[in-house]
Amino acid sequence: MLNARIEEAINDQIKWEFYSAYLYLSMSTWYESLGLRGFANWERVQFQEEQAHALKFLDYVIARGGRVILQQVDAPQAEWESPRRGFEHQLEHEQLVTSKINNLVNLAIEEKDHATYNMLQWFVNEQVEEEANATEILDNLRMIEEGGGSGMLYMLDKELQARVFTPPATEKSP
Repeated sequence: MLNARIEEAINDQIKWEFYSAYLYLSMSTWYESLGLRGFANWERVQFQEEQAHALKFLDYVIARGGRVILQQVDAPQAEWESPRRGFEHQLEHEQLVTSKINNLVNLAIEEKDHATYNMLQWFVNEQVEEEANATEILDNLRMIEEGGGSGMLYMLDKELQARVFTPPATEKSP
């Protein structure tokens, strides 16, 4: 049976995962409005990933005999000053999510919930990837801005257009 404190904390994390999805869908539509279809595609894939993360948490709560209580998700920001500022926001948001995952890990340790601790390690590793992806694109955008190359922005947009969603492998829950 899932500990009540952990159940409540994971329910809160489910909200944050859905908020992340909503934020990235908002970013996708904003990039579309700029004609940056590759950026829009990249964010739409990000949206799908975040939904999958929320469902992974949701399924875990159910598998442990807990109750999922969905919470209200706030409206995300709808526009940014530039693509660079969009990715700065994305990196800041992923760092916030990382801190929330780390807090869940700390709670699992405090509550001596080894199953939850083990499940959370997937998310710890995922957050390293999420921050690295945002940082890499942000670094590319900085180089483009410093080089003053709209052609380079076009090339990055085309590269981002090639990204596809690959659902995380499903694992049998305990």
